[in-house]
Amino acid sequence: MPMNLPTKLTLLRIGIIPFFIVLFYVPVFGISNYLLTALYILASITDWFDGYLARKWDQESHFGAFLDPVADKLLVGVALVLLVSKHPGFLLAIPAAVIIGREITISALREWMANIGSQTRVAVSIIGKFKTAAQMLAVCFLLFEEPIGRFPTMLIGYLLLYASAGLTLWSMFLYLHAAWPSLTRDRSA
Repeated sequence: MPMNLPTKLTLLRIGIIPFFIVLFYVPVFGISNYLLTALYILASITDWFDGYLARKWDQESHFGAFLDPVADKLLVGVALVLLVSKHPGFLLAIPAAVIIGREITISALREWMANIGSQTRVAVSIIGKFKTAAQMLAVCFLLFEEPIGRFPTMLIGYLLLYASAGLTLWSMFLYLHAAWPSLTRDRSA
């Protein structure tokens, strides 16, 4: 397995997670939200760069294709769990549960579809890209918490998170619709 730069960037995204968790719980001289948001932005940027560089330099690999969505789901899942622990209540818990539940469902669907040789039916869609962007922005604003001047970061974070949850449900519907013929086909046929 080649350890190229795109794969290293993906591994870096996973490696950031323990530091992200520690920084979330350990206050740092009143600037924790700045550091936490910057760390999350850094991890999010590696998400874009690893795929871009892998395609541009023709360094796509099976390991990278496996690891990239794992890193994304771990980062977003951990961030959402931490945010819900800090802001308990249904306003944050509902979209977080929708997003995490969808990720588990679609991961299982992709694995099952790959096992039956139909993985192309559940390829990543453009809706998934918009969902990911909305999630990343929402989490950034929710992590930062403080208003920036008159800009209400928490409100915008919540609105983006709900938009992301809506896109999450929409993309899940599209994936399930594409996979439905395989899901409902009689195994004996």
